Amino acid sequence: MLDPRLLRAFVAIADSGSFTAAADRLHMTQSTMSQQIARLEEAVGRPLVDRGARPVRLTVTGERLLGHARRILTLQTEALTLVAETSGTTSVRIGMPDDIATPEMARAFAAFTRRHKEARLDVTTGLRSDLTRRYRSGELDIVVLKEDTPSPDSWASFVEPIAWFTASDAPSERSDPVALVTFPPGGLYRDAMFERLEREHRRWYVAFTSASLRNVLMAVEAGLGLSLLPIDATKGWRVEQIADIGPEPPVVASLYAWERTGIVGELAHEVLDILERHFLRP
Repeated sequence: MLDPRLLRAFVAIADSGSFTAAADRLHMTQSTMSQQIARLEEAVGRPLVDRGARPVRLTVTGERLLGHARRILTLQTEALTLVAETSGTTSVRIGMPDDIATPEMARAFAAFTRRHKEARLDVTTGLRSDLTRRYRSGELDIVVLKEDTPSPDSWASFVEPIAWFTASDAPSERSDPVALVTFPPGGLYRDAMFERLEREHRRWYVAFTSASLRNVLMAVEAGLGLSLLPIDATKGWRVEQIADIGPEPPVVASLYAWERTGIVGELAHEVLDILERHFLRP
């Protein structure tokens, strides 16, 4: 291995043509400069500098080494700069349902990372059961959960009305058994759908399943079946509420975060502001 300090002395001599000038440039004595070149020559096994020439000249071996020495020093500088760079070195792990991961939320995340270059946001969208497990095990720093009842450690909870929906152009006569569009097991609305139809003694089957709210809405809009959905999430889709299935109790969207200060706490407060605007708007 070639010591970068020795290579730096060698390049300084090649550039200045003088041990004295090179020593001044690197803020060392001339004897120290001579010792470093001698150590480098010992390492490569050949003379690198013609000390008798004025100005000092490189030997053939020295000329061959010079370009590589410059590249080695450049790579070392780049490596030191890279490891000293703090951008993206602090991970903030966030989980939320995909209907909460709105463009407004994305804009808030972008503004946050512009203020905090050290932050890297790792965002996971998914089902309540998985997000809950990951948050409680410490895998997520901030989480928004759709749930029946908030836990005592929630920062805030917001009521979200839900209702049964079908395609706008669906036949008025319901199929028997009832075709359902659901989230996979662990999804908040799935069990509620089954329980409601069982209470009303209706036969049913699952016709379509997806972990994506968008895919569930597309399936309902296409007429694949009925689904229990957040009312606000259906805006802009060609779906309509079902009148002959009565109202459902609302769910709540709850915010949780492990820290109330630092960058995690700051971002959690921004997520809270967005949730307040989303759920409390007139």
